[in-house]
Amino acid sequence: MKRSIKFWVLIIAVLICLFGEQVLAKPWVVFQGKQGPGKGKHIVFLVGDEEYRSEDSMPQLAKILAVHHGFKCTVLFAINKETGEIDPETLDNIPGLKALEKADLMVMFLRFRELPDEQMKRIIDYTNSGKPIVGLRTSTHAFNYVKHKDSPYAKYSFRNKEFDGGYGRQVFGETWINHYGHHQRESTRGLIAKDMENHPIVKGIDDIWGESDVYGITTLSGDSKPLIMGQVLSGMNPKDKPNPDKKLVPVAWTKTYTGEKGKTSRVFTTTMGHSFDLNSEGFRRLLVNACYWGMEMEDKIPARSKVDFVGKYEPNKIGMGGHKKGLKPSDHKLP
Repeated sequence: MKRSIKFWVLIIAVLICLFGEQVLAKPWVVFQGKQGPGKGKHIVFLVGDEEYRSEDSMPQLAKILAVHHGFKCTVLFAINKETGEIDPETLDNIPGLKALEKADLMVMFLRFRELPDEQMKRIIDYTNSGKPIVGLRTSTHAFNYVKHKDSPYAKYSFRNKEFDGGYGRQVFGETWINHYGHHQRESTRGLIAKDMENHPIVKGIDDIWGESDVYGITTLSGDSKPLIMGQVLSGMNPKDKPNPDKKLVPVAWTKTYTGEKGKTSRVFTTTMGHSFDLNSEGFRRLLVNACYWGMEMEDKIPARSKVDFVGKYEPNKIGMGGHKKGLKPSDHKLP
């Protein structure tokens, strides 16, 4: 009997050595925080959009927060159920959402998801918890229930009339309206809004520029306060002149959201988020500072937050179906 047990223990050990993470791999990736103000805090990223390569940009942002600032970061992806690969075009599966139960901050970059009720419940439970939320770009239209309109979560769809504007407008301040800047022809210069120069989120920021076009908005909901105004440039180069026919439009703002349990969350939203926007040091610093602010850690924001890339950052170009094929979450692990 003892020999039999030892034999099987040896076989399992050999399998683990041979296949390593292929045996133990989970459909998400965790970056353990190094030293820094964020040590002991946990940020959970929800990643799933078909167009803007959030599956490239958000793991990099998570690495920056973990390595340079000490936050533990868990990145959850849209996962193909058959292959286990990262697949932004899988609209109904983001495994690992249980991590939100112990999260100190949720960072969302989603687009038109239609998640099963058991997954969506975890997101809404977090949203109602009073904990902070950061949303990027297409998160203003994160959900779109088409096949399951009878779901209790269908009201969070981006153009829902009962729950005005769905999750985007209610939680983040606006839903999807249109492209105000010409998509992929006019880029964005981010300018600090009037009287917001001393806000902790803009601390140490000299310049923001990105290939994102400015999103159109109606009026921001609730107590939204514009933080960064988007200046539409006449081309896709940071030196291009502003389009004189287009006024400044908010591209980043803060607000609060009071959930169904009466608890109030700090919320930061930006409609920037093109994969190449992360090449802007100012934009990276804006996102890092926003995470600190969301968790009420503004007094710990460095004079100039370190936002150097961790490893190489080589995102694919934006566009439907343009994501890197064959990748699994473990491919993003730190060396």
